[in-house]
Amino acid sequence: MNETFIPASNYIRKKWYVIDCKDKQLGRISSSIVGLLSGKIKAYYHPAIDIGDYVILINADALKFDREIERRYVFQPGRPGSSLKTIVNGLPKQIIEKAIYGMMPNGLAKKQLSNRLKIYLGSDHPHSAQNPIKIDNIEILPNNL
Repeated sequence: MNETFIPASNYIRKKWYVIDCKDKQLGRISSSIVGLLSGKIKAYYHPAIDIGDYVILINADALKFDREIERRYVFQPGRPGSSLKTIVNGLPKQIIEKAIYGMMPNGLAKKQLSNRLKIYLGSDHPHSAQNPIKIDNIEILPNNL
């Protein structure tokens, strides 16, 4: 009889990935990052176990948006007159977080999104001690990273 392999907590080793956002589209890069954060690209993926990796985004200010339109977001709801903010692609960090958060499946990986996703506007980041793996072409991810 075949048995289902479920990885134990000591089997899982989280990796760090660096992705350069320069001249990349928001939707395409977000859908690829969701697979890394939730762990769905791994062969031993199981939805009940948290096996997602860490993702570092650099050059987030050079990310290409679809078009220059006014987006309205609600920050701190319940405050009359100050909760609706108009953003004209001015806050790329919040726009990227909201796009990735909306694509994540409900569960443990979505709750820990802020811990695993690191977004930096410049090209330098303080996570060089973790030996991150640089991903050049995010649209074509191999099955075993």
